Amino acid sequence: MRTKYKREDLGKGVRGKHYAAFQKGSNLVLLKPELAKIFPTNEAVNAALESLVDVAHSAVSKPKRTSGTQAKCVADMQ
Repeated sequence: MRTKYKREDLGKGVRGKHYAAFQKGSNLVLLKPELAKIFPTNEAVNAALESLVDVAHSAVSKPKRTSGTQAKCVADMQ
């Protein structure tokens, strides 16, 4: 500890004060200031991320058609 700090100025420490919260776990993420203005709460961030995951899942789960498949479907209809 640096000499300019005195132990008595720091107050009395409490052992294990944050232990229970640490055991539960957390995932702290720091946002850029411009993103923090758009997403001011953790609920807003979570909603946006869940929406993004839904979009990503739906984009991956849909099979992509090739031009040959589409042309064949059109030909079958005639």
